[in-house]
Formats: sequence, C-alpha cells, structure tokens
Amino acid sequence: MNEKQKKTQKLRARLPRGFVDRSAADIRAVDEMIAKIREVYERYGFDPVETPLFEYTDALGKFLPDSDRPNEGVFSLTDDDDQWLSLRYDLTAPLARHVAENFNEIQLPYRTYRAGYVFRNEKPGPGRFRQFMQFDADTVGAAGVQADAEMCMMMADTMEALGIARGDYVIRVNNRKVLDGVLEAIGLGGVEQTNTRLTVLRAIDKLDKFGPEGVRLLLGEGRKDESGDFTKGAGLNVEQIGKILFFVGITDYARSADELAALVAGTARGAEGVTELNTIRSLVLSAGYEADRIKIDPSVVRGLEYYTGPVFEAELQFAVTNEKGEKVVFGSVGGGGRYDGLVSRFMGQPVPATGFSIGVSRLMTALKNLGKLGAEQVTAPVVVCVMDRDIESMGRYQRFVQDLRHAGIRAEMYQGNKKNFGDQLKYADRRGSPLAVIQGGDERASGVVQIKDLIEGKRLSGEIEDNVAWREARVAQVSVLEGELVAKVREILAEQAEDRKRAG
Repeated sequence: MNEKQKKTQKLRARLPRGFVDRSAADIRAVDEMIAKIREVYERYGFDPVETPLFEYTDALGKFLPDSDRPNEGVFSLTDDDDQWLSLRYDLTAPLARHVAENFNEIQLPYRTYRAGYVFRNEKPGPGRFRQFMQFDADTVGAAGVQADAEMCMMMADTMEALGIARGDYVIRVNNRKVLDGVLEAIGLGGVEQTNTRLTVLRAIDKLDKFGPEGVRLLLGEGRKDESGDFTKGAGLNVEQIGKILFFVGITDYARSADELAALVAGTARGAEGVTELNTIRSLVLSAGYEADRIKIDPSVVRGLEYYTGPVFEAELQFAVTNEKGEKVVFGSVGGGGRYDGLVSRFMGQPVPATGFSIGVSRLMTALKNLGKLGAEQVTAPVVVCVMDRDIESMGRYQRFVQDLRHAGIRAEMYQGNKKNFGDQLKYADRRGSPLAVIQGGDERASGVVQIKDLIEGKRLSGEIEDNVAWREARVAQVSVLEGELVAKVREILAEQAEDRKRAG
C-alpha cells in the first residue's frame, strides 16, 4: 500500500528572543563610535587585548545579578571532556583569567582595553537584550586610588570625544568600602551575612529602575512586579532599611559628609572608604575636572559582588522620550570600579585592579538622540551596468569597476540576472547609487562611456515637465573617453558631496 508522502513543512525564519540583527547603518555607527573611544584609550597609554567568547564556567565566578535564572544568568554547555563552558557575561572576568594565566609575561601595571559581545541569560524585554557589546579599559597592578581617579578622567574625556557636551554628562563616584561600612554598622558584617549583603546590593542596584519604594520592598519582605512574579527580599528591619535608603539617597556629598561619617563611625573599612573618596576628589580637581564633570555621589552602587573599592558610573543628563512617550533622563551608559579580589582568585596573592565598561549599544542610542552619530552618510557604490554579456564586454565592465575601486571609489558591476537596462537602473536607484556607468555597442566602438548622474536625474525629473525640456537638460548624463572615466566620476561625486554640504 502506498503511503501518502508527508508534506515537508517549511522552516519558519525567526529571530531568537533577546537578540537583534544589526543593519549596515548601525554597524557603521558603532565602528565610528568605537574609533573615537579607542583614540582616547590609546592616548592614555592603554593597549588592546582580546579574549574568547567562551570561558570555563568556574573561571567566570558567581557574580551575576540574575542568579534565579537558568545557569545563573549565563549560557552554558559541556565540552567533550565534561567540563562546563559558558559564554562570557562581561569582559572583566575573562581579563582576570588572562592576567592570571600570563602573569609572568605581563608588565605591571597592565593597561589594556577591549571591545566585544557579552551574553546574559536574562528575561528579555524592551531595551534589554541577551547579547550586547561592551568596551572596557582596565589597569591591573596599581593599588593606589590615583588609578581610579584616572579612570574617571578618561571616562569624562571619552564622553567629550564623542561630542557629549559638559552638562550633558557626569561621572559619578562612590566607594564600596563606604557601603560596606554602612552594612557593617547595621549588623550585616561577617562571613555569615554574605548572602544577605549580596541580596541588599542587588536591591540597591535596582534604585533607578524601581525607585526608593521598590528598593524598600526588596530590602524588606520582597516585591511583586506587574506580571505577578514575586522577588524575595533581604528581610531587613525598618531601622536597617531606613539607614540604607538614607545612604543611597545622598546627592550632595559636601552637605551630607558629617552625617555619612556618623553613619560609618566605628567601622575601619567605612572610614577608609571616605578617605579614598576625598583623595579621588582632590586628584580630579587638581587636574581640572570640576564637579560638573566628575562628582562624588554616595548614591552610586555597583551591584556586582567583585567591586572592592571606588565605583563609578557615566550618566547622561539630557532627556529622551521612552517607549511610553514620556520624557526621561537617559541615565547610565557605563560604569566600573576597583576589583582587587578578582585576579586574586586565581593567584592566591593580592592583585589590585580597576576598570570601567561602556555599554556600546546604549551609548550609540544616546549619541543618535543627540545627532552626534551617523551624520555622515556612506556613499553607495557606483554601478557599472551590463549591456552586453559576451566575454570581451564583460571584461571591459570589470576593468571599469576595478579602475574605480583602485582609485578609492566604491563600485560594483551589476551581478543580477536582469538584462533590461531599465531594470538595472531601478536596481541602482534602490541601492541609492550616485552614478551609473553605461557602455553599449555604440559607445564601445567609439571608446567612450556614459556616466548617468542618478542624484541629479532624480532632481530634474521633478522639475522637467516635457520631453523637450528633458533633452535640453542632459547634464544628468555625460559621455567621456574610457581613460577619463575615473577622473570624471571623482569630479561628479565631489559636486554631489558639495551639494549635500550646502543642503545640510
């Protein structure tokens, strides 16, 4: 009996949740931005390094904020030797592994930068992706807070190199030792309180997202979100919660210094943190970075557990329209701090380190809002049309293309199947091409080529009302000798560029 053949089901093209495809415009915008950031890092004497996307899972550590997610917030798999590998969730933990593994060959202090994708196994949402790019700079082997002060100054210089004006950004600085002093003062010191402290840090790190009331709930019994999901809180009492909220609510360091000192009184670590904050403030002021650029702000709390000293955040001050049509301050585009214990996990000896990370995708969005990115359009390629398809003609067309390319002009020979000349021009038009190069049999016999100005042609087509006027306005198409092709193309492209400049 013949069985009816099952109909093959067509595969459905679908993008995984939390991931995005990037357009040519976005890629070029990121490249432009990274080049400007790299120039600042290089000026400060930092050198590039690159680490792989995968690391052994135990090398990454347990520092993720979403520990309730599968694989504790990371994407993991087992290798053929049964060892667990994970996609990196930041660029700092892999750097710590790299430094420890190559410690005898590395010159300390080790000053390095790197850009790359990181991956988070998080619940995706608006503006929250599972893959995104970071651009980090780190100094390993420098114990003094002058290295942290330099990081803050480099962050400020980077913002300005990207065209963000003073007043539109601020680098906010705090110290984890001060926060540790506060936690110790309210009875959360000691190894036995490690998990509670980490829960508190994660709660405080949600201040911008949930506000003081949301953090109050997370510090207490817990918080239920709009979907009904419940997050268990730290279980602190009213007095403990009040002192933490006072600390993170400080916005004027000078005015609140006495109260802060009183809050950490009796804790050596808290006092040390206050001293370090004052040192950083003195150093940046001496270098000409006033509080409108680098500001001591105890409300800054970096939630990751590995920060051990100064922490800092680059925040944009201007307003943008969010998904709900509301005007909101753009907020953080990067941050970092001192992580003296991260390399030490591999070494068994103290290795001081400090660094910061820029969220490339988020910063790119900010720069677009300011009109500081992607303003210069990339010129589409000149299209050499294929009028005849014999070997000799095709060879000539290919030579034209190569001559243009070797002169630094973007160009392509039409590779489609359409033989109709009009269809090829439609292709060039949709491509946004500025010019089309045309050579049929008559032109080839005369040793000339036609250059059609597609930009001028578009303009004229809107101004000319009859065929007589069209024939009289043939400036949109010129004939030149083959040997003059490159020079004429360059001349027309320069005229088009000048037109764009005037129009802009």
